[in-house]
Amino acid sequence: MFKSFEMELAGRTLRVDVGRVAAQANGAALMHYGDTVVLSTATASEKPRDGIDFFPLSVEYEEKLYAVGKIPGGFNKREGKASENAILTSRVIDRPMRPLFPKDYRNDVTINNMVMSVDPQCSPELTAMLGSAICVAISDIPFDGPCATTQVGMIDGEFIFNPNSAQNAVSDLKLTVASTKEKVIMIEAGANEVPEAKMIEAIYAAHEINQKVIEFIEKIVAEVGKAKHTYESCAIPAELFDEMKKIVTPEEMEVAVFTDEKQVREENIRQIREKLEAAFAENEEWLPLIGEALYQYQKKTVRKMILVDKKRPDGRALDQIRKLAAEVDIIPRVHGSAMFTRGQTQICNVCTLAPLSEAQKLDGLDENETSKRYMHHYNFPAYSVGETKVSRGPGRREIGHGALAERALLPVLPSEEEFPYAIRTVSETFESNGSTSMASTCASCMSLMAAGVPIKKMVAGISTGLVTGDTDDQFVLLTDIQGLEDFFGDMDFKVTGTKDGITAIQMDIKIHGLTREIVEGAIMNCRAARFVIMDECMSKAIAAPRPEVGEFAPKIIQIQIDPAKIGDVVGQKGKTINAIIDQTGVKIDISDEGAVSICGTNADMLEKAKKMIETITTDFEEGQVFEGKVISIKEFGAFLEFAPGKEGMVHISKISNERINHVEDVLTLGDVVKAVCMGKDKMGRISFSIKDVK
Repeated sequence: MFKSFEMELAGRTLRVDVGRVAAQANGAALMHYGDTVVLSTATASEKPRDGIDFFPLSVEYEEKLYAVGKIPGGFNKREGKASENAILTSRVIDRPMRPLFPKDYRNDVTINNMVMSVDPQCSPELTAMLGSAICVAISDIPFDGPCATTQVGMIDGEFIFNPNSAQNAVSDLKLTVASTKEKVIMIEAGANEVPEAKMIEAIYAAHEINQKVIEFIEKIVAEVGKAKHTYESCAIPAELFDEMKKIVTPEEMEVAVFTDEKQVREENIRQIREKLEAAFAENEEWLPLIGEALYQYQKKTVRKMILVDKKRPDGRALDQIRKLAAEVDIIPRVHGSAMFTRGQTQICNVCTLAPLSEAQKLDGLDENETSKRYMHHYNFPAYSVGETKVSRGPGRREIGHGALAERALLPVLPSEEEFPYAIRTVSETFESNGSTSMASTCASCMSLMAAGVPIKKMVAGISTGLVTGDTDDQFVLLTDIQGLEDFFGDMDFKVTGTKDGITAIQMDIKIHGLTREIVEGAIMNCRAARFVIMDECMSKAIAAPRPEVGEFAPKIIQIQIDPAKIGDVVGQKGKTINAIIDQTGVKIDISDEGAVSICGTNADMLEKAKKMIETITTDFEEGQVFEGKVISIKEFGAFLEFAPGKEGMVHISKISNERINHVEDVLTLGDVVKAVCMGKDKMGRISFSIKDVK
């Protein structure tokens, strides 16, 4: 039965159609926010997937280019693999919703969001986030919701909720907050050095709006929601835990996990697993569960050590950062390089500079973003965690980590006018044991400075973890979490920023939300830690950007020409500009406004190309002196080429102070000489003289 529901959200109408389309999905909502239309559906398998120890949730965000009246570019005129924006949006939807499904649920669940129309006034990403929450809430899939999401911008210090495309383009803040009725469950932000107090204010302003949306969703669920289906629980039997503790005591498990060496801990756990498998070799029911049971045994041990004993597995204080190290210029011949090490997490970052024409072109739904000048790419090879796996390109995690570090550094990059380069930084993970994305931010910052990119301020990043108890006031915050604390803890709260404010946040949790005390504590913990990282580590490796780009980096000269002269520089079918490029080896980009960017590695050739362009765009006037090459000799004089496509004639009488009978007596083809413009002759032609050059 078709029903429609409406509410006013940030000054625009949000309409949800249920029962109109996709009736065979477990839950479906046709979302309308202004003229933005997204179809959100949720489906679940009837039975659990065999042999898995995790919840198989898939979240998709499909960008249909017809939604903005475009035909996909390239040879294959249909949408291909998901764009970076689509992947990041899928991750933002996934992160708050995943913890709200039952922990022992193993049925496959797919949440799909298909963007069918885009209104620049109404974000399709936000519409999909709300649609995902609604379609699962009204479905028969077990879910401890509802949840809601709000986006926050900030212009001139004032918050704007669910900003439109134009407002986003000039906003100092791009914040996304998801909530349940009680708590905040997800935070994602990019910010232009927003102070911590202002960020916290924005988070909880969004949380208040989320409460109104949740009330709206609850009304929808009350009218059209399905009863939640029963499912086959995959929880580990309590009897198995009891028997395991007889074989490996809690004290023995503490000894096994209490070490700062990941490899030592893994070897200890491997030996325990062998011991347990041998003990339960005859029990066909329990033997397949040993892996998951051992994981949960470790988790309970680590959480008890932290929460009750206030002990971390590697012996650090709760707010202590692991050993830090940083260095630059570790890779020869690249434009900039740096390595940042924090405990057993190590990132090498390499910076590459190129002309602005090398900026990444974007073919997506946002008409304001057609290219990207700064690119950060993150790689996570299997060897970094001591595993063997064939590389098949970056996955969603790698793309997400790269985007986070990219967002962290964008606010401090110089403008195109200040630094006319496209910039790519690549983070190679050499070793991983917790928060490589934050190490990537630190390494990228140093790599940019080493490359001579005049960033405005130093940026660092760190992660804070969390272990909670049975009540809201039972919790422990952990600065600089390692892998074990991430796996067995409740939160990974990453914050990057300068000393003046936050540039990015990404928060992942495994519980049903955070209290305000936890959010504020995590943000302030990260602030103190990133100051330590900048002062005691990064600034000792490189304190400020180098004054010039490196030896092997391209050099760029910018000049401005009359836009009416662009055709003269380009020439017919590009003949003139290609001749300049052939003669100098430079790369030339010209904007429609007449801004010319000349890029190359040889300073002499850069100047030569610049001089050629200036000559081409200069109108000949009496008294001007030019240097030209003899390209043609006639009986009456010689023709000089001052620059590709820019020629002039010297009459035989103007070649020498002495009378000559033949031009060849003084000049030969290929000679380079100076000539002065004499103005127009009696026939109105521009004439030149070699003999009158002073």
